[in-house]
Amino acid sequence: MGTNHKILVVDDDSYVRSLLEESLVQLGYQVDMAQDGQEAWEKLELSHAGYDLIILDKNMPRMDGIALLKRIKANELLKSLPVVMLTGANNPDEVVDGLAAGAYYYLIKPASLEVLAKVVGNALLEQEKKLELLNLVSKQKNKLGLLTHAEFSFRTLNEARELALLLAEISMNPELTVLGYSELLINAVEHGNLEISYEQKGELLKKGCWEEEVNKRLQMDGYRTRCVKVELKKTDVAIVVSITDDGDGFDWKKYWEFDPARAFDLHGRGIAMSKAMCFDSLEYREKGNCVVATVFI
Repeated sequence: MGTNHKILVVDDDSYVRSLLEESLVQLGYQVDMAQDGQEAWEKLELSHAGYDLIILDKNMPRMDGIALLKRIKANELLKSLPVVMLTGANNPDEVVDGLAAGAYYYLIKPASLEVLAKVVGNALLEQEKKLELLNLVSKQKNKLGLLTHAEFSFRTLNEARELALLLAEISMNPELTVLGYSELLINAVEHGNLEISYEQKGELLKKGCWEEEVNKRLQMDGYRTRCVKVELKKTDVAIVVSITDDGDGFDWKKYWEFDPARAFDLHGRGIAMSKAMCFDSLEYREKGNCVVATVFI
């Protein structure tokens, strides 16, 4: 599997550490370990971007998991590092603390090899996609500074990713907004036009065939003529992007905040992440099939 990925396991329980190490090595990952937050922070300070993911327990001596997580998210070099939080039981209070501090992935310990593989694999895959987008944005030169109005129409995931790069290039903070645009545009395709439900996507991700199902539906009657329409308006004070799909809409309020009930799912963080981190304003309109993202200049 992921022999080039290095994972830092942080837990004060030596038995849990050894179990996780054995499982992760079996899955093909390189593993380093720390027995508390303080030791982990010292390793992170030395290696900086040397790790690809952290598996982190909450309750530990010297420095607990939440304190370490807050340090990571406040550090410019480390803040994008994905963190999987461990919890001994499905405790809503623990999950809320972790979500608030920036942990978007959770595991109940002891986790089976299958569950561990899915959560870690999905977290790393999402991180790779984000880094790819950020790398592409960094290579762009802003040639669109004079643009004040534009309209776009697209259907596929690849077109959504390309348009996210274009929209980010126009914005004032492309490294941040590209992630939000990508989430919203892909949501419009998969959930809006193709009517893949939240539950269905979860099952598709578990089976590893989500993108295959998207491409299959794009060719089906009833879906093949649907498009996502995007309008960009730029003024002296803001860039406003409206994204409208041809679907029946959805109850967006359920996904507006990071929900502890979905912390153990493989997806479902995009809207809350976009609202909290990517845009100055995010607003759903109509029946939920139109979302408006605003970046102030």
